[in-house]
Amino acid sequence: MSRRLSIPNDVRELRTAKGLSQQQLGAELGVSRQTINAIEQGRYAPSLPLAIRIARYFGRSVEEIFHAS
Repeated sequence: MSRRLSIPNDVRELRTAKGLSQQQLGAELGVSRQTINAIEQGRYAPSLPLAIRIARYFGRSVEEIFHAS
């Protein structure tokens, strides 16, 4: 039986507050628009280095952006 991985996060809210598209944020972080979309949808758990890059980009801690379910 496979479990669907769901990682609640605030990436979409933070991105839209800065007026960025998924494509723009992906370019800033060195990943694809599809990766940003999957993270925002909770379908993809970013690697620790990517989670740290996201947190630093938004000036937050990883724990502030990614929440335990």
